[in-house]
Amino acid sequence: MTTANPMTDNWLLDVRSLSCGYGGTPVVAGVNFALGHGDIGCLLGPSGCGKSTILRALAGFLSIAEGEIRLNGDAISLPGRTLPPEQRRIGMVFQDYALFPHLTISDNVGFGLKGLSRPERSAKVDQLLNLVHLQDLANQYPHQLSGGQQQRVALARALAPEPTLILLDEPFSNLDADLRRRLSLDVRDILKTLGISALLVTHDQQEAFAMCDQVAVLKDGGIQQWDVPFNLYHEPANRFVAGFVGQGAFIPGTAVGPDTITSELGELTGNRAYRWQAGTLLDVLIRPDDIVYDETSSLQPRVIEKTFAGTSTLYRFRMSDDTEFEALFRSHLDFRLGELVPVRVEADHLIAFERT
Repeated sequence: MTTANPMTDNWLLDVRSLSCGYGGTPVVAGVNFALGHGDIGCLLGPSGCGKSTILRALAGFLSIAEGEIRLNGDAISLPGRTLPPEQRRIGMVFQDYALFPHLTISDNVGFGLKGLSRPERSAKVDQLLNLVHLQDLANQYPHQLSGGQQQRVALARALAPEPTLILLDEPFSNLDADLRRRLSLDVRDILKTLGISALLVTHDQQEAFAMCDQVAVLKDGGIQQWDVPFNLYHEPANRFVAGFVGQGAFIPGTAVGPDTITSELGELTGNRAYRWQAGTLLDVLIRPDDIVYDETSSLQPRVIEKTFAGTSTLYRFRMSDDTEFEALFRSHLDFRLGELVPVRVEADHLIAFERT
């Protein structure tokens, strides 16, 4: 299991050996990760894995049983001592926006600005509305805005007090896929422009990969791997991460050398040397982008499914009852169900695990 970066006092957010839950029942245990200044991190995992529980502990809504949470080197959560949420300098953006329906957009954004004169407050609100491209809607009310616009208001309101860290709790899940994609990139640009660190909670890996610098993959209350998106995809720490991140299928194989595996798809070699003995039975991960169309190949699996996606088509192939895999080809390569298609494997990153 891979945890976070080595712990130092230079991190903005430093979570060490965190354990917490509800009513004496643990939900997360032994969680370690750290987030740098200006970085955007993510807690990614299936429902019930503990990511929202960690976020509640970071926000100060939930006390912790073990470990510690540090922000800018200061302990904000210890067993038996929890700094109140309003004293943490942490902003929060919720899934349901949580805007005040009776306040204008301008007043919603300025709600948390205390101790400023009226002109200072007005200038700050104008600056934030310009940042989220809502300057023309300052006098509207939340019900007059679209879901994407309301989420921008929620972000501007969270940014107004100039927090040290922003927590984003499934902030785009109520939006359609296209808007979700565009808004997540807009939010990343805004946070990077301001140099504000953020931690996103999501179950959508495309969103996590597009928006975040580092991602923690969670399972059953523990971090399986904390890494950059590229490494999660190409260098997964264990079988769960390999299966959860991206698309792919495991096929049976047998080790014949430290970096070579034989399978129904032929002899496979990759970029890493394993320590298995020859003859070890393995499960090999084949990603759709590992398969290349090659009309000269003698390897010809049968098409059993196809999904057209405009510029590309996702095919599912079968070699035998034990060996099925997917391939993504440009859409002009149009094969029929049942057709035998010549392909070859081009897996630069060879991912395999001993069969259990």
